[in-house]
Amino acid sequence: MLDLVFATNNAHKLEEVQAIVGDRFRIKSLDDIGCHDDIPETGHTFRDNARQKTDYLFSKYNVDCFGDDSGLEVDALNGEPGVYSARYSGSRDMEKNIDLVLERLARKEDRTARFKTVISLLLNGEQYFFEGAIEGRIIMERRGEQGFGYDPIFIPDGYDKTFAEMSAEEKNKISHRAVAVQQLAAFLKEVSKG
Repeated sequence: MLDLVFATNNAHKLEEVQAIVGDRFRIKSLDDIGCHDDIPETGHTFRDNARQKTDYLFSKYNVDCFGDDSGLEVDALNGEPGVYSARYSGSRDMEKNIDLVLERLARKEDRTARFKTVISLLLNGEQYFFEGAIEGRIIMERRGEQGFGYDPIFIPDGYDKTFAEMSAEEKNKISHRAVAVQQLAAFLKEVSKG
């Protein structure tokens, strides 16, 4: 079994990815390799930030690894909050971030948006990228108690409930992260056959 470090300590993300990639790879967390650093995320795109994470881990720990960056893009806000999704209001307070999106959309008719994820993989010194997106729209007020981040105000196309009104299992089947992780898993399965 090959080890692959995921640039996260989020136990839920680790379990989700391990379940998808199967038993040919053992997914390790930052804690597992003794990394307690604040890994930089100073890029201007999701791809830049995902790449920064893997480049950092590879240069410091010399490990096969992958990292992701995700966020919400709202068309009427010229793609904002984008890479600044987690700190859009100037803080990491998601209630304030949601309030700011709703405030800036208050008089806008176009409420189309999407969640995006980009995964950067560094394997045997080679870099690969996988992307996932889900289209939807921003509603006027919060609905639902599940999920995190902007989930209470985002309804994916083809559904009548927000991500925050869906079970984790339901959301994980269609989410932007699930799409990118499925691509990563398919690639890893192909690579591990050789």
